[in-house]
Amino acid sequence: MTDTQTRSHSAAGHLDPADGVRALELDKQYVFHSWSAQGALKPIVIAGAEGCEVWNYEGERWLDFSCQLVNTNIGHSHPKIVEAIQRQAAELATVAPSTANLVRGEAAQRIVERAGEGFAKVFFTNGGADAIENAIRMARLTTHRHKVLSTYRSYHGNTGAAIAATGDWRRMPNEFAYGHVHFFGPFLYRSEFHSETPEQECERALRHLERTIQAEGPQTIAAILLESVPGTAGVLLPPPGYLEGVRAIADKYDIMWIADEVMAGFGRTGDWFAWQSEALNPTRATPDLIAFAKGVNSGYVPVGGVIMSPRIAAEFDERVFPGGLTYSGHPLAMASIVASIDAMTDEHIIENAATIGAEHLGPGLRALAEKHPMIGEVRGLGVFWALDLVTDAATREPVGASVIGALKAELMARHVLPFAADNRIHVVPPCIVTPEQVGTALVAYDEAFTAVGATL
Repeated sequence: MTDTQTRSHSAAGHLDPADGVRALELDKQYVFHSWSAQGALKPIVIAGAEGCEVWNYEGERWLDFSCQLVNTNIGHSHPKIVEAIQRQAAELATVAPSTANLVRGEAAQRIVERAGEGFAKVFFTNGGADAIENAIRMARLTTHRHKVLSTYRSYHGNTGAAIAATGDWRRMPNEFAYGHVHFFGPFLYRSEFHSETPEQECERALRHLERTIQAEGPQTIAAILLESVPGTAGVLLPPPGYLEGVRAIADKYDIMWIADEVMAGFGRTGDWFAWQSEALNPTRATPDLIAFAKGVNSGYVPVGGVIMSPRIAAEFDERVFPGGLTYSGHPLAMASIVASIDAMTDEHIIENAATIGAEHLGPGLRALAEKHPMIGEVRGLGVFWALDLVTDAATREPVGASVIGALKAELMARHVLPFAADNRIHVVPPCIVTPEQVGTALVAYDEAFTAVGATL
């Protein structure tokens, strides 16, 4: 058992249900929520969290198989990270990014070392969206080109260029940035290329990408921006050879490859970064820029960043980089990164995520699919899984919002906190999750699918 798995639950004591009522009243009166029509909201009130569990003011507990927004990779309230933040707050709570600071250097060193050969420096941001924003800026300034290619099945954040690069519906009311072109990435289950095998899907998707580049004009394209594993779009594992093919196409036309690892990075797929996965990228084709956030410190303090290749870092040795953030490299965030990476290393948390996926989650979810016809496909790696839900296995027609809503309610009633997107239930527990907790959750998923399936 790791330190993470043996924590005391004393933090859940002394709960007053009246505080829950007040929290909900204040939220309704004063808080404006993202991606929501405000009048219909009934958010769950969270009083505390620890490990893989969250609880409300009544003491009711849920297994957190959402990881909130797929970011609490190391679990909630890890004592080593909490202690590091507290210690840093007492030593140096904040400092301008123009200064040098020991903990910032240590955080950058650990990140570059995990990225491996081919990377040199880190530019720290406040989160994933502005990491994407600055990666795009670096690519444009380095190549002296303006267009950015990204897939339709993607989400890259809610700032100017990041939301324009996003492929899903959230882009459409926010298309104010220029120079963005979309293409279809590989997705065999719902292939845009009429493919019947992973090999066909890979070949045809790469051909589609190259033809898009040729049609747009290679001399105008700065970067290909890809989530290494598209997350919110459905945990879409690229077929072997695709990332290698993207690298080859990028090199052919002198285009930067930006790997969006905001959701997929830091243990989610059972590797430090998803692009390093042997299953996804056997030849270890390497991007030029990596955007990260979320799992680097499990969101304990807002932070993100861009990992740069030596070529791109050197571009700004004699040239001013026209960008900066007041809280870039914030000491509290840096301390949380150092503690998180050290804990992940010392407690073998990355390895646990890989084992859980291979031996427990993957087999368990596939067994559910055999039992419940609604589950059209199971996709995933590590602790990063999605259940693609359909009304008919032959036509693969997606289920509607009412089915997803019913499943969410059934799972909540069984004390599992779910993550849902479109016609999918995503199964995304912390990387520290135990086989016993996976077993408990699988029973809840089974019962929820049984209950909802009986009503259809």
